[in-house]
Amino acid sequence: MEVHSYDISGPQLIIPRHIGDERGYFAELFRADTFAQYCGDQIFVQENESLSARMGTVRGLHFQTAPYAQSKLVRCTAGALFDVAVDIRQGSPTFGKWAGETLTPSNGKQLWIPTGFAHGFCTLAPDTVLTYKVTSYYSQEHDKGLAWDDPAIGIAWPELADRETLSAKDRIQPKLAELPAYFDYRG
Repeated sequence: MEVHSYDISGPQLIIPRHIGDERGYFAELFRADTFAQYCGDQIFVQENESLSARMGTVRGLHFQTAPYAQSKLVRCTAGALFDVAVDIRQGSPTFGKWAGETLTPSNGKQLWIPTGFAHGFCTLAPDTVLTYKVTSYYSQEHDKGLAWDDPAIGIAWPELADRETLSAKDRIQPKLAELPAYFDYRG
């Protein structure tokens, strides 16, 4: 398993090693001791799956606040997607900066998104399935968001990103400058 950091402290790219032959392959997708070395000790309490039927579907940017703040380990099990994490930790030297990665079943890449980051994605193929493990249960009351297209963040979304696919909730999310200080940077 390879683990790579970004210019933003927190998110990690995890690439499981595939051991293959003419029959196919074997991959260790998660290993607690290796994961803890790079992402700290985590306990996953829920695993979610999201299907997006249309190519260009945009979901996010989402996060949950305390006491239900979530860290996520995200992977694509069908189709393809561009996955994004945005630093929303007040006082962070990378506040408002983002890291993105293309996830597909064939590249096996996973994105670790820690608490204090908003998460979103754009599908690059029809019938894309995203699965993610989370460290806290879903809470509708603590479910928050951030505008996916805020120019202050400047995410380089794929050209096929279709604003018409946004949920009603995601169409009215605040911009970064309007976002309350939900998370503090702890350097």
